[in-house]
Amino acid sequence: MLHQYKLNGYDIVLDTCSGSVHSVDDLAYDIIAMYPDHSEEDIVTAMLEKYGDDPTIDEGEILECIGDVRYLEEHQKLYTPDTYEPLAGEFKKRSGGIVKAMCLHVAHTCNLTCDYCFASQGKYHGDRALMSFEVAKQAMDYLVAHSGSRRNLEVDFFGGEPLMNWDVVKQTVEYCRSIERQAGKNFRFTLTTNGMLIDDEVIEYCNKEMSNVVLSLDGRKEVHDRTRKDYAGKGSWERIVPKFQKMVEARGGKNYYMRGTFTHLNTDFTNDIFQMADLGFRELSMEPVVAKPDDPMALTPEDLEVLKQEYELLATEMLDRETRGEGFTFYHYMIDLKHGPCIYKRISGCGVGTEYMAVTPWGDLYPCHQFVGEEEYKLGDVWNGVQRTDLQDEFRVCNAYAREDCKDCWAKLYCSGGCAANAYHATGSVTGVYDYGCELFRKRLECAIMIQVAHEEHPERYTLHRVGGDRAVSLNGRLAAVSDLEDCGDCSVCD
Repeated sequence: MLHQYKLNGYDIVLDTCSGSVHSVDDLAYDIIAMYPDHSEEDIVTAMLEKYGDDPTIDEGEILECIGDVRYLEEHQKLYTPDTYEPLAGEFKKRSGGIVKAMCLHVAHTCNLTCDYCFASQGKYHGDRALMSFEVAKQAMDYLVAHSGSRRNLEVDFFGGEPLMNWDVVKQTVEYCRSIERQAGKNFRFTLTTNGMLIDDEVIEYCNKEMSNVVLSLDGRKEVHDRTRKDYAGKGSWERIVPKFQKMVEARGGKNYYMRGTFTHLNTDFTNDIFQMADLGFRELSMEPVVAKPDDPMALTPEDLEVLKQEYELLATEMLDRETRGEGFTFYHYMIDLKHGPCIYKRISGCGVGTEYMAVTPWGDLYPCHQFVGEEEYKLGDVWNGVQRTDLQDEFRVCNAYAREDCKDCWAKLYCSGGCAANAYHATGSVTGVYDYGCELFRKRLECAIMIQVAHEEHPERYTLHRVGGDRAVSLNGRLAAVSDLEDCGDCSVCD
């Protein structure tokens, strides 16, 4: 399966099932499009007709290019057959109930009243509550007991606003540190915060213990303050931005993300990303809102083409800023085309409901944070374990081949079938298809690949090295499956 597109002056060809990306000239681009269904003679005739006024292109040049395409086909870099469907679900099936990550909802309450909050201002459509240390400890014991031979374990402190239960966060970290050597584990912690309660003590502790921090900022002051207000109706931008700047500077290069949300009211969201970059933040993310169709903030069909153009604008501006020494990363454009995840990971996806679960303040287990509050998806609790194994079986079949609409999609090995929560909220089924999200994902992937191609084509600008010949730059991916799943071990790529 191929995907061909033109963006920012590049002619790009993605061979889905090998992971190879080729940046080519117009002649090669057109020949690649015709090659599977036309004879060599037909291709030569069509190319001579189209490029007859170009003195650099004659029949010999065309035949040479056809030979190059044939070589790539023979070496499974173009038109690679899809042999991966029989593997779908195999990884989750053989993982044997091993859990590698938990999202601890330490606070089902918040000090902001964000209008678009999917968690209903932190209450998740239920009661306000704070997690006790006893529940957190039991959750960590459950994680260790069900992690098998996996060494690296991920724990996300989430809410609501987790800093409203800061003492339990610290107690949980300290407990995990006290048991990790004996248990043969390495805990990695992440904290997601709106920033209102950040102080020097929080900064110092997070920089010591948190592998990552996610800082919620929607970009421009007017955009942020329109939705992210406190209970007095006042915006939070001026109070949190200086704290975020201080925290990021103090982290000294350790992982962090500025994480924003865009809605129907700011479809020009690139201006919000650029605002965050201008404030000195370099690790950025901006997510489309999750909202019901009748919500005034919900993205509309009319917004879709605008958003696609915004993603293209973002990609080209990122390249321009990089040449000026003002570069930044954007979460959805971070892909590794040469050494990315193996095919098992690409097919099976995020591990929702199987390898990853969310824990409520009461100790209930849910497939992930976006399912919390959906009572029909309660899996069990941290004392008695998973009781709804039928639900886990439902999530085990969520993969790149579980949905009929995904089978012919060129992006399936990059989204792994998409987000089960988004599918559920859009269609009522975890194996449904959230079409709007798919459209945005495909555009983001096109932009991400284009950025990688630009790096390869212009190493003098972007510091990366070039591969390939004069006619094409090829970024050859690694999608081959390992011979035996046990060989994967605790692989840092999938980890």
